[in-house]
Amino acid sequence: MMTDYLALQGHKYAPPAIYKYMDELNLKSIVRRRKPCYVKGDIHKVFPDLLNQNFDVDSPNKVWATDFTYLILPGGITEYNCTIIDLHKRNVVATLNSSRIDAQLAEDTLAIAINRHKPGKGLILHSDQGRQFASRAFTKFCSKNHIQQSMSRAGCPYDNAPMERFYNTFKNEFFNLYSFKSVETLNEMTYDFIFVKYNNLRPHRYNGGLPPSVALRAA
Repeated sequence: MMTDYLALQGHKYAPPAIYKYMDELNLKSIVRRRKPCYVKGDIHKVFPDLLNQNFDVDSPNKVWATDFTYLILPGGITEYNCTIIDLHKRNVVATLNSSRIDAQLAEDTLAIAINRHKPGKGLILHSDQGRQFASRAFTKFCSKNHIQQSMSRAGCPYDNAPMERFYNTFKNEFFNLYSFKSVETLNEMTYDFIFVKYNNLRPHRYNGGLPPSVALRAA
Protein backbone atom coordinates (compact mmCIF):
# COMPACT_ATOMS: atom_id res chain seq x y z
CA MET A 1 0.00 0.00 0.00
CA MET A 2 2.75 2.51 0.90
CA THR A 3 4.63 1.55 -2.27
CA ASP A 4 1.53 2.45 -4.30
CA TYR A 5 0.97 5.69 -2.38
CA LEU A 6 4.55 6.85 -3.05
CA ALA A 7 4.37 5.78 -6.70
CA LEU A 8 1.37 8.07 -7.15
CA GLN A 9 3.59 10.92 -5.90
CA GLY A 10 6.35 10.01 -8.34
CA HIS A 11 8.60 8.22 -5.82
CA LYS A 12 9.35 4.65 -6.87
CA TYR A 13 10.87 2.36 -4.27
CA ALA A 14 10.98 -1.42 -3.96
CA PRO A 15 8.77 -2.90 -1.18
CA PRO A 16 11.84 -4.05 0.86
CA ALA A 17 13.12 -0.46 0.93
CA ILE A 18 9.74 0.82 2.09
CA TYR A 19 9.65 -1.83 4.80
CA LYS A 20 13.14 -0.81 5.96
CA TYR A 21 12.25 2.89 6.18
CA MET A 22 8.96 2.18 7.95
CA ASP A 23 10.77 -0.01 10.46
CA GLU A 24 13.33 2.72 11.14
CA LEU A 25 10.53 5.26 11.67
CA ASN A 26 8.51 2.79 13.75
CA LEU A 27 5.56 3.02 11.36
CA LYS A 28 3.21 0.07 11.52
CA SER A 29 0.57 -1.11 9.08
CA ILE A 30 -3.06 -1.52 10.10
CA VAL A 31 -3.67 -5.17 10.89
CA ARG A 32 -7.05 -6.31 9.65
CA ARG A 33 -9.17 -8.43 11.93
CA ARG A 34 -9.65 -11.97 10.76
CA LYS A 35 -13.15 -12.83 9.75
CA PRO A 36 -14.76 -16.12 10.78
CA CYS A 37 -15.26 -18.91 8.29
CA TYR A 38 -18.60 -18.75 6.54
CA VAL A 39 -21.09 -21.56 6.26
CA LYS A 40 -23.13 -21.56 3.06
CA GLY A 41 -26.85 -21.36 3.58
CA ASP A 42 -29.60 -22.99 1.64
CA ILE A 43 -30.10 -21.67 -1.89
CA HIS A 44 -33.19 -19.49 -1.92
CA LYS A 45 -32.80 -16.67 -4.43
CA VAL A 46 -35.41 -14.01 -4.88
CA PHE A 47 -33.50 -12.97 -8.02
CA PRO A 48 -30.94 -15.08 -9.87
CA ASP A 49 -27.22 -14.37 -9.50
CA LEU A 50 -26.37 -12.71 -12.81
CA LEU A 51 -22.66 -12.36 -11.98
CA ASN A 52 -21.61 -15.78 -10.68
CA GLN A 53 -18.54 -14.19 -9.06
CA ASN A 54 -17.46 -12.58 -12.35
CA PHE A 55 -16.74 -9.07 -11.06
CA ASP A 56 -14.77 -7.76 -14.05
CA VAL A 57 -16.87 -5.15 -15.88
CA ASP A 58 -15.70 -3.43 -19.06
CA SER A 59 -17.51 -0.09 -18.71
CA PRO A 60 -18.94 2.21 -16.01
CA ASN A 61 -22.59 2.25 -14.92
CA LYS A 62 -23.10 -1.28 -16.19
CA VAL A 63 -22.92 -3.29 -12.94
CA TRP A 64 -23.23 -1.88 -9.44
CA ALA A 65 -22.96 -3.74 -6.13
CA THR A 66 -24.47 -2.80 -2.79
CA ASP A 67 -24.74 -3.86 0.84
CA PHE A 68 -25.26 -2.63 4.41
CA THR A 69 -23.02 -2.49 7.47
CA TYR A 70 -23.63 -1.44 11.06
CA LEU A 71 -21.77 1.40 12.84
CA ILE A 72 -21.83 1.37 16.65
CA LEU A 73 -21.10 4.75 18.24
CA PRO A 74 -20.19 5.53 21.87
CA GLY A 75 -23.17 5.25 24.17
CA GLY A 76 -24.60 2.31 22.25
CA ILE A 77 -26.02 4.37 19.38
CA THR A 78 -26.21 2.27 16.22
CA GLU A 79 -26.16 3.74 12.75
CA TYR A 80 -26.24 1.84 9.47
CA ASN A 81 -24.45 2.51 6.21
CA CYS A 82 -25.60 1.58 2.73
CA THR A 83 -23.04 1.96 -0.06
CA ILE A 84 -23.13 1.29 -3.79
CA ILE A 85 -19.94 0.73 -5.81
CA ASP A 86 -19.43 0.53 -9.55
CA LEU A 87 -17.65 -2.74 -10.33
CA HIS A 88 -15.89 -1.21 -13.37
CA LYS A 89 -13.23 0.58 -11.28
CA ARG A 90 -14.60 -0.05 -7.76
CA ASN A 91 -15.51 3.63 -7.25
CA VAL A 92 -18.28 4.47 -4.79
CA VAL A 93 -21.27 5.98 -6.58
CA ALA A 94 -23.39 6.60 -3.46
CA THR A 95 -23.26 6.16 0.30
CA LEU A 96 -25.74 7.01 3.04
CA ASN A 97 -25.95 6.59 6.81
CA SER A 98 -29.21 6.12 8.71
CA SER A 99 -30.56 5.11 12.10
CA ARG A 100 -32.73 2.51 10.34
CA ILE A 101 -31.63 -0.45 8.24
CA ASP A 102 -34.63 -0.75 5.98
CA ALA A 103 -35.74 -0.71 2.36
CA GLN A 104 -36.02 3.08 2.48
CA LEU A 105 -32.29 3.41 3.18
CA ALA A 106 -31.51 1.13 0.24
CA GLU A 107 -33.89 3.06 -2.02
CA ASP A 108 -32.59 6.48 -0.95
CA THR A 109 -28.99 5.40 -1.58
CA LEU A 110 -29.87 4.02 -5.00
CA ALA A 111 -31.76 7.20 -5.87
CA ILE A 112 -28.65 9.26 -5.10
CA ALA A 113 -26.54 7.03 -7.34
CA ILE A 114 -29.06 7.21 -10.19
CA ASN A 115 -29.38 10.99 -10.02
CA ARG A 116 -25.62 11.44 -9.85
CA HIS A 117 -24.51 8.99 -12.57
CA LYS A 118 -27.55 8.63 -14.87
CA PRO A 119 -27.11 4.94 -15.81
CA GLY A 120 -28.83 3.60 -18.91
CA LYS A 121 -31.56 0.99 -18.98
CA GLY A 122 -30.48 -2.52 -18.01
CA LEU A 123 -28.06 -1.62 -15.21
CA ILE A 124 -27.42 -4.66 -12.98
CA LEU A 125 -27.58 -4.08 -9.22
CA HIS A 126 -26.02 -6.95 -7.28
CA SER A 127 -26.74 -7.52 -3.58
CA ASP A 128 -27.29 -10.25 -1.03
CA GLN A 129 -30.74 -11.64 -0.28
CA GLY A 130 -31.42 -9.20 2.53
CA ARG A 131 -35.07 -8.41 3.14
CA GLN A 132 -34.42 -4.76 2.32
CA PHE A 133 -33.32 -5.58 -1.24
CA ALA A 134 -36.08 -8.17 -1.66
CA SER A 135 -38.87 -5.95 -0.36
CA ARG A 136 -41.80 -5.03 -2.57
CA ALA A 137 -40.99 -1.31 -2.35
CA PHE A 138 -37.34 -1.71 -3.36
CA THR A 139 -37.94 -4.19 -6.18
CA LYS A 140 -40.66 -1.90 -7.54
CA PHE A 141 -38.25 1.05 -7.41
CA CYS A 142 -35.65 -0.95 -9.35
CA SER A 143 -38.19 -2.04 -11.94
CA LYS A 144 -39.42 1.53 -12.38
CA ASN A 145 -35.82 2.63 -13.09
CA HIS A 146 -35.12 -0.28 -15.49
CA ILE A 147 -32.61 -1.89 -13.13
CA GLN A 148 -31.99 -5.64 -13.16
CA GLN A 149 -31.56 -7.07 -9.68
CA SER A 150 -29.01 -9.81 -9.07
CA MET A 151 -28.56 -11.62 -5.74
CA SER A 152 -25.90 -13.73 -4.07
CA ARG A 153 -26.60 -17.20 -2.78
CA ALA A 154 -27.83 -17.27 0.81
CA GLY A 155 -24.97 -17.18 3.30
CA CYS A 156 -22.25 -16.85 0.64
CA PRO A 157 -20.47 -13.47 0.93
CA TYR A 158 -17.97 -14.51 -1.74
CA ASP A 159 -20.76 -13.92 -4.26
CA ASN A 160 -20.53 -10.22 -3.36
CA ALA A 161 -16.80 -10.11 -2.63
CA PRO A 162 -16.14 -6.53 -3.86
CA MET A 163 -18.62 -5.16 -1.32
CA GLU A 164 -17.14 -7.33 1.45
CA ARG A 165 -13.72 -5.97 0.50
CA PHE A 166 -14.96 -2.39 0.49
CA TYR A 167 -16.49 -2.67 3.95
CA ASN A 168 -13.33 -4.34 5.24
CA THR A 169 -11.42 -1.24 4.12
CA PHE A 170 -14.12 1.10 5.42
CA LYS A 171 -14.06 -0.45 8.89
CA ASN A 172 -10.30 -1.02 9.27
CA GLU A 173 -8.96 2.13 7.63
CA PHE A 174 -11.66 4.50 8.83
CA PHE A 175 -14.43 3.60 11.26
CA ASN A 176 -12.41 1.50 13.73
CA LEU A 177 -9.77 4.24 14.05
CA TYR A 178 -12.01 6.96 15.47
CA SER A 179 -14.48 7.63 18.25
CA PHE A 180 -17.38 9.62 16.87
CA LYS A 181 -19.03 12.01 19.32
CA SER A 182 -22.13 12.55 17.21
CA VAL A 183 -24.03 11.22 14.22
CA GLU A 184 -23.33 14.48 12.39
CA THR A 185 -19.58 13.97 12.84
CA LEU A 186 -19.88 10.37 11.63
CA ASN A 187 -21.75 11.47 8.52
CA GLU A 188 -19.28 14.23 7.68
CA MET A 189 -16.23 12.02 8.16
CA THR A 190 -17.83 9.12 6.28
CA TYR A 191 -18.37 11.24 3.17
CA ASP A 192 -14.87 12.68 3.47
CA PHE A 193 -13.27 9.23 3.71
CA ILE A 194 -15.26 7.77 0.82
CA PHE A 195 -15.45 10.62 -1.67
CA VAL A 196 -12.09 12.22 -0.96
CA LYS A 197 -9.74 9.49 0.22
CA TYR A 198 -11.20 6.21 -1.05
CA ASN A 199 -12.34 7.35 -4.48
CA ASN A 200 -9.54 9.81 -5.23
CA LEU A 201 -6.44 9.11 -3.14
CA ARG A 202 -6.30 5.55 -1.85
CA PRO A 203 -4.47 3.10 -4.17
CA HIS A 204 -6.56 0.12 -5.22
CA ARG A 205 -4.86 -3.10 -6.29
CA TYR A 206 -7.74 -3.96 -8.64
CA ASN A 207 -6.79 -0.82 -10.61
CA GLY A 208 -3.07 -1.58 -10.63
CA GLY A 209 -2.41 0.73 -7.70
CA LEU A 210 -4.50 3.64 -8.96
CA PRO A 211 -7.36 5.16 -6.93
CA PRO A 212 -10.77 4.37 -8.47
CA SER A 213 -11.47 7.87 -9.80
CA VAL A 214 -7.97 8.17 -11.25
CA ALA A 215 -8.34 4.78 -12.94
CA LEU A 216 -11.74 5.80 -14.27
CA ARG A 217 -10.33 8.96 -15.85
CA ALA A 218 -7.43 7.01 -17.34
CA ALA A 219 -9.68 4.34 -18.89
